[in-house]
Amino acid sequence: MANKPIQFFLREQKLNIGKQAGKTVIVARPTGRHRVDFRNFCERIAKSTTFNAQEVAAVLNLASETARDIVANGDIVEFGDMGTLTPSFKSKAVETVEQFRAQQHIEKPVIKFLASAKYFTLNDVTYEQVAPKEKKGKKEKKKEKGTEPSGPVTAG
Repeated sequence: MANKPIQFFLREQKLNIGKQAGKTVIVARPTGRHRVDFRNFCERIAKSTTFNAQEVAAVLNLASETARDIVANGDIVEFGDMGTLTPSFKSKAVETVEQFRAQQHIEKPVIKFLASAKYFTLNDVTYEQVAPKEKKGKKEKKKEKGTEPSGPVTAG
């Protein structure tokens, strides 16, 4: 698949922390992003396999459901190149061991995803600066699609 550049615009921002705290600086912000829905994602995968899009979707859904069940039992799942899924929760503090009641003091069980740095680091990207979009009302934002690019900038 041909890579297209990641679009960005430059914005003034006043920093609150760090060695430049209180200064107004210029920072880049990504823009021009589009969401690929699950069905389209499965169709893209199916083009490179002998599976159809529905089979790809079924396998991906089964994989995520199975991983969730395993983590819900307290185990850790290595989820391929993407990273690791682990169980986690918040715990209220008590003064003594005798006061602790799991059902009362453990809350908000969740699955934590530890992303693989190798997988989630984008080394093979280019950048393209675009003009920032004007702020508009909600209805006008939905109608507008696209901006004028100023040319690609290759990542160094």
